[in-house]
Amino acid sequence: MNILIACEFSGIVRDTFIRKGHNAWSCDILPCDRDNEKHYQCDVRQILNLKWDLMIAHPPCTHLAVSGARWFKNKQKEQEEALEFVRLLLNCDIPKIALENPVSIINTKIRKPDQIIQPWQFGHGETKKTCLWLKNLPILIPTKIVSGRENRIWKMPPSKDRGKKRSITYSGIADAMGEQWGEYLY
Repeated sequence: MNILIACEFSGIVRDTFIRKGHNAWSCDILPCDRDNEKHYQCDVRQILNLKWDLMIAHPPCTHLAVSGARWFKNKQKEQEEALEFVRLLLNCDIPKIALENPVSIINTKIRKPDQIIQPWQFGHGETKKTCLWLKNLPILIPTKIVSGRENRIWKMPPSKDRGKKRSITYSGIADAMGEQWGEYLY
């Protein structure tokens, strides 16, 4: 199957699907942290019209996440542009879509998520509430519930690449997507 992982520079989700035998590609305006061979470095809008069976999208949450609510009043234009991008991704002509983002204004301005997951449900002893908006896909079933739930992402110290580090998908969640949604495509 042809799979697009939109707004992913890490290659983590893409590589999970490649290991499952799919023709998976990542796309981001940033170069891929891993292998650029199966990575489009461009605005994802440029390749949405290619023949994709599944898209997993990770749109930037900078202007969407409620964790930044104290700045909302000063960035209404940026928020509307971010919401338009989310609408475009959710409504594009791809049969199966998953859109991932933290708790955000998507919940109130577009629609509530189909599922909220946590890293500790997929083998990581951490918390990071993550919403999934799904089109023609089943919800993810937790694969390995663990204890020792720490909020590492929230406690991450400031750095020049903090935002980039915070946006990387946990490997256990990526594995569950590849295992469960990869099988669902057939």
